[in-house]
This record gives sequence, structure tokens and C-alpha cells, in this order.
Amino acid sequence: MSNKHLLIKKSPPLNGTVHLAGAKNAVLTIMASLILTNGRSILRNVPDSNDIRQMIQLLTNLGATVTFSPESNILEVNTSSITNFQVSPEIMNKMRASILVMGPLLARFGQAEVALPGGCLIGTRPIDFHLKGFTKLGAIIGQTGHSLHATLQKTSQENRVILEYPSVGATENIMMCAVLMLGTTTIVNAAFEPEVLDLVSVLKKMGAKITCGPGLTIQITGVHSLRPVVHDIIPDRLEAGSLLLAAAITGGQIHIPNAQPDTMDIFLEKLAQMGHEIDCSHGIYIKATTSPLAINVKTAPYPGFPTDLQAPMMAALTLANGVSEIEETVFENRLIHVQELKKMGAQIDVAGTSSRKAIVRGVKTLCGCEVVASDIRASCALALAGLAATGQTKMTGVHHWKRGYDQLEQKLGLLGGNISLIA
Repeated sequence: MSNKHLLIKKSPPLNGTVHLAGAKNAVLTIMASLILTNGRSILRNVPDSNDIRQMIQLLTNLGATVTFSPESNILEVNTSSITNFQVSPEIMNKMRASILVMGPLLARFGQAEVALPGGCLIGTRPIDFHLKGFTKLGAIIGQTGHSLHATLQKTSQENRVILEYPSVGATENIMMCAVLMLGTTTIVNAAFEPEVLDLVSVLKKMGAKITCGPGLTIQITGVHSLRPVVHDIIPDRLEAGSLLLAAAITGGQIHIPNAQPDTMDIFLEKLAQMGHEIDCSHGIYIKATTSPLAINVKTAPYPGFPTDLQAPMMAALTLANGVSEIEETVFENRLIHVQELKKMGAQIDVAGTSSRKAIVRGVKTLCGCEVVASDIRASCALALAGLAATGQTKMTGVHHWKRGYDQLEQKLGLLGGNISLIA
């Protein structure tokens, strides 16, 4: 068993300027999309997280040549030698985002063999939306145990894929499958997260014909081939939210020059409702109040409040004045961190084991203790709580932290946070 953990001690108000890494959730999909090309692509502003390393291994196992420089955050991928359409179950089991190679493999080879993906414990991901979409495109899909095998005849046809829910992964996967299919594919009720639009930008650079229309529709007109690209990944809005909440929970003030406030409207509005001063004239600047107010939060698909910032926001609300209500509508198990926050003295009530609603009664202080992270965003919530808690907090389950963030502990440290990663 690993002895790695985060050690966090009560910190002074965070202060300073910090820059964001590239968006992990954008990079992983864009890396998968490179399977659609034949040649050498360059991605810049790529974070060095464990999920990125896993996707590098996946592409390498398919036959790609991959070079990554963590110092310059530049990733080079040459897909000329990809001949394999079978993904190792070992890799699939470690990372949910690995399912995103299924669409590109179907598009390039007309077949794909993948295992059901693994990852966090936050709940079931709607993989059935992906599979139903591929079926609409004409794919024949079978399952043997935990393995999926699919074939696709790329004949010219008109397809209309209607998503019951605006799933980010399903939108991306179906879109990547459709770009090399002759004819027109329309995705209805598509996801429009900034990370999805970054993928659209990349696919257009490759030569894909994609139109984002009204009513949450995306229309793809298939082309015969796509070319390699050079692309700068968008800044990570989820890292931005985590850093802003770190300032909020410690009563500090920080500036994030490369943050994109227009992708974070509702989250920033919630910070303002708590009483924090927000300035978006040049990136995002926060001057935290020392008497934050309780608010209500309900997660929703973009442009709603991000589910990936629900746990960190809950950590901040444990010290707010009044009673907050948090409702999680995206993942059914995304309140696991509640028990860990309660260990630190938070007063949080969840109505039943299957409830998605938490009532948070603000307390004066939190107390450091030993906690366990259950997923990427829970690890962030516990780290932020540790920055404000008296004493010392030891967080295990640190592999989740390393999966989701590129040395976030160092950024928090440079802002004055007392946090370190212990091997």
C-alpha cells in the first residue's frame, strides 16, 4: 500500500498571482481525436497529470509515437504507425476517459475493441449514451464480459442522434466517429461545455466540417480524411474554480490572469452571492470576505454550476454564515466526501444513503484530521478544508489528486498555502 499523502496545515490568507494549466478534460478528448489523423500533431499547454500519462500509454499501445515535455507542457503525437484498434483492459480500467477512443477507432478502422472504463467512485457514467449513438450511426456492438467490440460500415447516410441527456463524453465520442462518415450527422441535445467546443475547434483545424447550431444541436458533414494539427489547450476552468475557492476559504485574494470568466458565469455569481469581491476585467481576481454567506447550489450541465466544483464549493460553505443547500443532479455518488468533511467538524446532513441533496450548516472552525479522498474533486475539497482547519490534515487517496491536477499543491504553496505532497 502506498504511503503517499497530502499534508495540509492551517494557512494564512492566500495571496498572489497564479496561472492555470491546460484543461485536463479537454486534453484527454483531444488526444483521443488525434487517432483520426495520420501524421504528427503538437498540443501545447498540456498539464502533467496521471490521467494524461495514462492516455499517453493508451496511444502508445495503439502504435502511436508520443513525446511529452512536462517542463514546456508540449505533447507531440505521431499517429502514422497506429495499426491497432484493440485497447488494453488494464488501461481502460484505470481511466474513464479511455472510452473516448472508441469513436475515433471506429472512424479510422471501422472497428474497435475496448473494455468498460474505470476511474472514480462518483457514480455510473452514461456509457449507454455513447453506445446508443454509435448504433444510430450504424455500428454493430457486442459485449463479452467486460469487453465491448464494435464494427461500423462507413456508408453515406443521414443520421440524427438524439441524446436523452447532454452527456459531454457521448457528444464528443459520437462527433469524433461521425467526422469521417460520408453524409450528415446531427446530434440533438448535445453538450456545449467549453471543453467540447475546444474539441470542435481542433476537429475543424483537422479539416472537419462541423456547425454548432441553435437548440443544442451539432451538425457534422463527413469528410474523407483529416490532417494533423497544432493546438493550444484552453485554460482549466475547474482548476480556476479550485484556486478561487482556496482564496475564499482562507480569506485571501488572488489573481488568475489567464482564466476565462465567460466560461464560469454561474460559479462566479455564486462566489459573489457569498460576499466575495470578483473582478473579471483581466482574467479573474478575487478578494475574499472574512464573513462568507451561505448560498444554495444545484449542479447542472453547462452553463449551469459544474458538478466538478460541487465538492470544493461544499468545503467553502462549511465555514459560511447560515445554512446552505447543495443538490447534485449529475452523479448519484458525488456526496461521498461529506463523511470526510464531517470528520473535520463540518455539520452536513444528507437525507438517506441515496440522496443527492446536502444541507450544510456553517461552523466557526474545522479541525484537521486524517481523511481519505474518494475521487479527484473530493481530494480538492478535503485539501481546501485542510487549509482552513486548525491543526494538521493528512489526506490519503492522493492518486486521485495526481490524476486530476498538475502540481496544484505547488501552486497553492506559492500563494502561501501550507500544503505538501509526501512520498
